Amino acid sequence: MTSDTVAVVDDVRFAYRTDPVLTGVSLELCRGEFVALVGPNGSGKSTLLRILVGSLAPDAGTVRLFGEDPRSMHDRWRLGYVPQRPALAAGVAATVLDVVAAGRLARSGWHRWRGRDDRAVIDHALDAVGLADRRDTRITDLSGGQQQRAFIARAMAGEPELLVLDEPVAGVDAESQRAFRNSLLDLVQHHGASVLLVSHELGAVADALDRVVVLKQRVLFDGTPADLDRRGVSLGVHDTDLPLWLEGAGPSEVR
Repeated sequence: MTSDTVAVVDDVRFAYRTDPVLTGVSLELCRGEFVALVGPNGSGKSTLLRILVGSLAPDAGTVRLFGEDPRSMHDRWRLGYVPQRPALAAGVAATVLDVVAAGRLARSGWHRWRGRDDRAVIDHALDAVGLADRRDTRITDLSGGQQQRAFIARAMAGEPELLVLDEPVAGVDAESQRAFRNSLLDLVQHHGASVLLVSHELGAVADALDRVVVLKQRVLFDGTPADLDRRGVSLGVHDTDLPLWLEGAGPSEVR
């Protein structure tokens, strides 16, 4: 593991009871990389993310985030994570602004709240997900998709060194997707952050990706978007072409 290595997954295995989900998965993320993790439903993508961020323990293998076990890492602000369906506590009276601003606390702490720089970052995160005009709306009054976008903005407001996103733009309009893409690029290019993105729709970010990792219980491909395109897989909506390609993947497709 080098100083530029952000995350290492080494020979990770996991099963739900007797059903294997991950069978010897290994991958590495480096500082400043924008990586997409793709695969058909049930391929283990969300499970791998949960193991990577420390909310689930692998049955075998090791995971390191910034050189530490993710389940006990000290500076949690270095990691931003938005699951596919974030939980929202019942009876929450917080506004969208309150939720997004809470992401800044992980970075700045209660002792320094809330300066001009903090407000600028929060405003930028709201703009990135298209919720600037709903900042004073109660989070419970938003649709499920809008709530998801608020949680994404909360993670971005912390300016994490690694941002992990599970299906973040499902059901989001094209204009909001473009703003979201630009904000992710800003994190990568100007803050040196790494992004790991799971999505069935990569059209908005295809030209910005450094690598694509194709998962189906194991890593079948890890390379550039151009290499994947040469194998006949588009980076737009891949609900159809990706599973078909995976069904035919043999040993030669690995790595």
